[in-house]
Amino acid sequence: MGVMPKRPEPQRLVGRASYKGRSVGTLVPKITKKVFEKFGFSAATLLTDWAIIIGADLAKYTAPERLKWPRGYEGADAGNEPETGRPGATLMLRVEPARALDIQYKSRLLIDRINAYFGYRAVADIRIIQAPLLQQPAAAPRPTPKLLAPGESVVTNVVDEELRSVLAELEANIQAEKAARKR
Repeated sequence: MGVMPKRPEPQRLVGRASYKGRSVGTLVPKITKKVFEKFGFSAATLLTDWAIIIGADLAKYTAPERLKWPRGYEGADAGNEPETGRPGATLMLRVEPARALDIQYKSRLLIDRINAYFGYRAVADIRIIQAPLLQQPAAAPRPTPKLLAPGESVVTNVVDEELRSVLAELEANIQAEKAARKR
């Protein structure tokens, strides 16, 4: 028998960090940083926590489009370090057209909620863009009526005796009207 050749040792990369056990969520900020900076967001927090920041009821018909920082304050560090003299950004806010006036009246409230969430004056003004939201919530499916066999009653499972008798009378009147219309 011949001698088996030795397996080569796996090469190890020198100078590279190991990614053992990291979740995907820890890598997302590094990957998305450039995209968010393009729209003035130094972090994705304003987008991801929008419903938490302003409330679920207002978030149904609003969505932040971009932050527009005053000249001289653009870039990745525009919102990271709170400074007392730093002017806030202008939030371009997409709003359903039917709700634009309501949001205009509530703009001071929205600015206060956003700034309280971040802990510094991140937003100084809101500009409303009247346009439908890009992601429309899916409409709830309409319930399909259960078809009953002839002679079958809807009220048979009602426990309360008085309620069952009233519902049975109502059902009988409806059936009588349907029969009269068919004639």
